[in-house]
Amino acid sequence: MNNKQLATATMPTGSMESYISAAFQLPMLSQKEEHDLAVRLRDNNDLEAARQLVMSHLRFVVRIARQYAGYGLPQPDLIQEGTVGLMKAVRRFDPEVGVRLASFAVHWIKAEIHEFILRNWRIVKIATTKAQRKLFFNLRSSKKRLGWFSEQEIQDVASDLGVKPEEVRNMEARLNNYDMAFDASDSDDEHVAPVSYLPDMSMEPESILEAEDTERDENERLYAAMQELDERSQDILRRRWLSGKKATLHELADEYGVSAERIRQIEKAAMNKLQEKIAA
Repeated sequence: MNNKQLATATMPTGSMESYISAAFQLPMLSQKEEHDLAVRLRDNNDLEAARQLVMSHLRFVVRIARQYAGYGLPQPDLIQEGTVGLMKAVRRFDPEVGVRLASFAVHWIKAEIHEFILRNWRIVKIATTKAQRKLFFNLRSSKKRLGWFSEQEIQDVASDLGVKPEEVRNMEARLNNYDMAFDASDSDDEHVAPVSYLPDMSMEPESILEAEDTERDENERLYAAMQELDERSQDILRRRWLSGKKATLHELADEYGVSAERIRQIEKAAMNKLQEKIAA
């Protein structure tokens, strides 16, 4: 009966509560049913057998994902990543070893969730080495009180986890830090954005000279390009873009005895020629 129920089971696509409820209502497999399905997958690449193995173990994914709720990441994302780990475990499961799939899959489910948390907990990845990853997932549970570790606590944690005391201090500092935008506003007097520490080079003599040279070169290029246009195009561009009072298309159309659309076409063609000449 379990196999028949799993073969026709579907998961709801609505709320997460509905999904979790459905996961816990799916029937469990007996050891023989699990073994037979795993053999079908291994020997015949039976995807229906793989689907039933995954569906029957979704409740374990939910239970494990709930253990990581304290990291502030969306529960649906944790369950999704854990399900990816479960599918990898199903693909690698050997029914002849003699262990249940649930015991074998725990490592794969946690590994995917761990990787997801490390990628998304902060903008900058907080743990890259093996020791840092171990500390990241164990340091908070090792705290017996609020506040920073004492020197004795650092030594105890380092001994328990098999890492160096300096690595414990480093990870504790990382965990107590926070992401800050490089160019955030300095409205908070206690925290200054990193960009504020950079020197302002805009008023340095070389910066001023460079800006003046750039402006002079751009003006010379623009003037030379304008000289290659016909008089009407030059007049339209000057009065549309370079004069204090911008002329409208209809005003220029009445003056030249053409339509406003024709003035727009002349203006666009002249602008394209200018861009080509300046960029050359």
